[in-house]
Amino acid sequence: MDPTILLSLVVFVGAIAFVLFIGGLMKDMGTSKTEDRLAIMTGQKSAEDAATKKELLRETADGVHNSIGRWFAKIGDFPKLFEQAESPISMDKFFLISGVCLGLGAAIGIITRIPPAAIPIFAIFIGLCPLFWLLFRRRSRFKKFAKQLPDAMELVGRALRSGHSLASGLHVVVEEMPAPISTEFGKAYEEQNLGIPIEQALKNMLTRVPNLDLKFFVTAVAIQRQAGGDLAEILDKISYIIRERFKIMGQVAALTGEGRISGIVLMGLPIVLFFAVYYLNPDYVMLLFTEELGRKMIAFGIVMQILGAVCIKKIVNIKI
Repeated sequence: MDPTILLSLVVFVGAIAFVLFIGGLMKDMGTSKTEDRLAIMTGQKSAEDAATKKELLRETADGVHNSIGRWFAKIGDFPKLFEQAESPISMDKFFLISGVCLGLGAAIGIITRIPPAAIPIFAIFIGLCPLFWLLFRRRSRFKKFAKQLPDAMELVGRALRSGHSLASGLHVVVEEMPAPISTEFGKAYEEQNLGIPIEQALKNMLTRVPNLDLKFFVTAVAIQRQAGGDLAEILDKISYIIRERFKIMGQVAALTGEGRISGIVLMGLPIVLFFAVYYLNPDYVMLLFTEELGRKMIAFGIVMQILGAVCIKKIVNIKI
């Protein structure tokens, strides 16, 4: 593709993204959720706005009520992803930032004069960076939750031994422990305060945080509520098992560290060598794109890279 045409497309996409961003800001500045709620409560809006009232009273921190968010929500469970990652930005702003990064990646590829066939790949990679950040944020939050879970179970167990109810034990975790476990236990505590059975509230928390150790806790609570038993002792044993699993996982991580580093080097080395040779001798590398055999070699190399990454991941990823 002609670089001039590609640059024009990048500028066009960037202009549309900028206009949508400004329009979203003006819309947010023109009316606020508080003003809409007051208008509904005081009767300034007709009864035909009942759907709007229901929408306004619902928590919409992820912005799915907007048109862009609704469209992307049909593709995947993005609202759940944003909730699990506790994203500080709404869904619409997230996809707007992704579009801007996509155009920025194409512009950088043109400016740095990388091979024309690699410009779309580079642009897509830059455009996916916000998604990588969101997935990394969710993974980090899940890891922090898993490390806090044994302490939370012991805290609930001590609360039960001192005569508190299970709901009061959840509230103790909310008051005594930091986020993210205090946030999730706080949501479960508020749900049971609103009349939801505590077993269902804990299952909702398990849906938000799919953790195997948390599943043990939820299952133990459900069985104890139906059959009885010493829940405090059960929680102490579960917390002990979790701590032992963490010790074993640390040993496994130390033993498989060499394999993980080898995988990173083997995956990154061909890409680094490609760009190094391209800047030293571009005509030599362009044969991979202009010749039919070269394109087949690139496709074969990409497939082998993916297979190698999957195999290395299977080797170093030991389930405990």
